[in-house]
Amino acid sequence: MPREVPLERLRNIGIIAHIDAGKTTTTERILFYTGRTYRLGNVDEGTTVTDWMEQERERGITITAAAITSSWHDHQINLIDTPGHIDFTAEVQRSLRVLDGGVVVFDAVAGVEPQSETVWRQADRYGVPRICFVNKMDRIGADFWRTVETIRERLAAQPLPVQIPIGQEDNFRGMVDLLEECTWYFTDEMGQKPEQRPIPPDLQAEATLHRERLVEAVAETDDVLMEKYLEGEAIGTDELRAALRRATIAGRLVPVLCGSALRNRGVQLLLDAIVDYLPSPEDIPPIKGINPYTQKEEERRPDPDGPLAALVFKIQTDPYMGRLAFLRIYSGTMTNGAAMLNVNKNRKERVGRLVRMRANQREELSAAYAGDICAVLGLKSTLTGETLVTPSAPVLLESITFPEPVIMVAIEPRTKADQDKLSETLSRLAEEDPTFRVHSDEQTGQTLIYGMGELHLEVLVERMLREFRVSANVGRPMVAYRETITKPVRVQGRFVRQTGGRGQYGDVWLQLEPLPKGGGFVFENAVVGGSVPKEFIPAVEQGVREAMENGVLAGYPLVDLQVSLVDGSYHEVESSEMAFKIAGSMALREGAEKANPVLLEPVMKVEVVAPEQFTGNIIGDLTARRGQIQGLEPHGKGVQAVLSTVPLAQMFGYATDLRSATEGRGTFTMEFDRYEPVSEALTEEIVMGKRR
Repeated sequence: MPREVPLERLRNIGIIAHIDAGKTTTTERILFYTGRTYRLGNVDEGTTVTDWMEQERERGITITAAAITSSWHDHQINLIDTPGHIDFTAEVQRSLRVLDGGVVVFDAVAGVEPQSETVWRQADRYGVPRICFVNKMDRIGADFWRTVETIRERLAAQPLPVQIPIGQEDNFRGMVDLLEECTWYFTDEMGQKPEQRPIPPDLQAEATLHRERLVEAVAETDDVLMEKYLEGEAIGTDELRAALRRATIAGRLVPVLCGSALRNRGVQLLLDAIVDYLPSPEDIPPIKGINPYTQKEEERRPDPDGPLAALVFKIQTDPYMGRLAFLRIYSGTMTNGAAMLNVNKNRKERVGRLVRMRANQREELSAAYAGDICAVLGLKSTLTGETLVTPSAPVLLESITFPEPVIMVAIEPRTKADQDKLSETLSRLAEEDPTFRVHSDEQTGQTLIYGMGELHLEVLVERMLREFRVSANVGRPMVAYRETITKPVRVQGRFVRQTGGRGQYGDVWLQLEPLPKGGGFVFENAVVGGSVPKEFIPAVEQGVREAMENGVLAGYPLVDLQVSLVDGSYHEVESSEMAFKIAGSMALREGAEKANPVLLEPVMKVEVVAPEQFTGNIIGDLTARRGQIQGLEPHGKGVQAVLSTVPLAQMFGYATDLRSATEGRGTFTMEFDRYEPVSEALTEEIVMGKRR
């Protein structure tokens, strides 16, 4: 069966932004104007399509990325509405990995906010072209030009307004279209019939000025247009639009639009911009991967007749359908019942059913093609970030990396019945969410769960109760510290066990060296002359990895460490994988103790927004929490933003303290920034607390 829409008319895009910028409201308007829904969903009323989970509707926030398909002017738009809260950043990251373009929504009052910077950097990392939508132009304090300026300054981007607002705050009525040289007014309440009118005389001078700037900026990206511009020739609207599209896809310019999604103004023009400026799968470079047999780089073009290559970017447990794997098809065609190879695990998988998702509703498909985003039922062992291919043409696509969790709580089942279900439930949740980890503490026997923040873990515990019917008691949140070493050491690990029968013998010498921040773990085989046989080297690495899970200071994981196996010895009869694994583990623990271990704590980037009269109190309080003030920024009339970095350990309960200090008028956002060494005095306190 041929595809419904030609590839060049397909758009895979994500709506990304800081929390409360209006992503979900914008998405709801897109669904309404494209005919996907027949009534306007409202976040406050809990009637949105994409926020379909009970918790999302109760809390009024997006927790999980929802995929929706709609159409506009004969183009198919596969749209993913992503969360804005930093605790659910994994949802944004995995969505951006498989999308071709993004719409970044900004609050016209607040401008660029902390999570806007985070999602912008993630989009930069994956080379995703973007357009900007300055939302909430009807709010008091809205300032389109200040928002454009903060995009330029804080995001180091090249924003290019393609519209300018007509009025702002209560007087926001529409916008001037700088390309078409006309105005759009939204007079009916539902915004379904925008009126196109000529530019009025009082706006003509401003419109001419900004159009001239637009023409110059676009011409600078195109040699043919530059020649025309310098010679004073007129440049046609279609030429301008085509050149702006190329510049947007290349990441050289970022078109900026404005509107008010809640008041139904400007969303149709945003849809036009998605079609006009964001790429189809044909416009982006072919995906590259590594052939697992030849180790050579290969590319896959978006050709439905080519070999299949797809990347799984999300696993979701559906209460009615079971385990759903969301994937992006980069090449080839996928059909029901097709046999595939999971390259990461070298295991065969079979497609049970293919579905196209519409938030929590689904539409059966007989086939999906290169460029499509769909979901598959029936995959047994495939996880997030893994590659599925035609068995005869394997290629391994780049996986998705996720941030490390920074907070943990102890969890225990309430009843014997809950105990049996708890471990299965936790493993299913960990399968869905790569930033959620489960760990059993050997010293205390407790089950610890790790996440990105208090809200993240709160939501997961609620899901356990609602979706899996498991009740659990949860301890108070604790910081997920890390440990690392600060000097290189060379150390021996020797495991010799003589018993009545066959003994055990494993002997290794390891060189431990600290890596730079964020260096992770590197294991290197530097053995010369076969003093440790090749078949035992993976066992040594496994022993080292297991020992790193519990550090030597307070049992926190060891990070930023390079371990080189430099020497050792073996016994022809008594050496075994188990003996070398234990020897590697012993050497790592002894070496870590000798290498000046230090405790690392997560430090958060914190932005507090409150009326100016409270600024002094806020700065004093943050400083008392071991915070470092980075600067102040005006946030509209009489409102100031305090930018700082503060250790996570000092931020528990801050929301309540801030409300008290600012008479309920202050808000704050917090995101992970880096790990920093803890002072000796504080380390002792933490270690003693852990041992108690």
